[in-house]
Amino acid sequence: MAATPRRSPGRPPTGRAQSAAERMRRYRARQRSAGLRAATRWQPAVPVSAVSPGLLKHRVAEARSLAMHCLIARKIAADPGLLDIARLNLERWMARYGDSPPRALEEWRAILRRPWPEIAALITDPGETGARLRQSSPFAGVLTQPERRRVYEAFGA
Repeated sequence: MAATPRRSPGRPPTGRAQSAAERMRRYRARQRSAGLRAATRWQPAVPVSAVSPGLLKHRVAEARSLAMHCLIARKIAADPGLLDIARLNLERWMARYGDSPPRALEEWRAILRRPWPEIAALITDPGETGARLRQSSPFAGVLTQPERRRVYEAFGA
C-alpha cells in the first residue's frame, strides 16, 4: 500500500498566489478595519519639553554607551583576541577588592566565560539589563581614542 503524501498544516492551496503588493494591501485593509493606523513618524510617549534636563542627559549617555558597545562588539567579532582586554581589566579590578568584590564584577566574570555571541548580545542589548551591565563594563581600552572621540562627537558631547 502506497503512503499518501502528508500536507503541511495551514491554509489549503488556492491555486492563485498573491503578489507582495496584494498581500500588503490586504494586510493594511485588515489593520484599518481593526481601527489601527500606520505610524509614519516617531512620537515620544512624553514630550521632550516635559523631560528634565538631567534625565535627558542620562538618556543621551545611555545611548552613547550603547553605540560604543555596538562598535566594541563589531571590533571583537573581527578580532576575538580583543576580548582578552576585557578579561584582563576585570581581573585587575577584582584584585583591588580581594575576597569581597562588588556583585557587578562577579556578574561580569560569569558573563566573560560565555561564548562570544552571548556576550555580544548582552553588551548590545538596548533594554534595562544591557544598560545596567554597560555601567560597569570591563571593555575599556578596546576602542582607540579616535573611535571614542567619533562616538562622543556623534552624540554632541
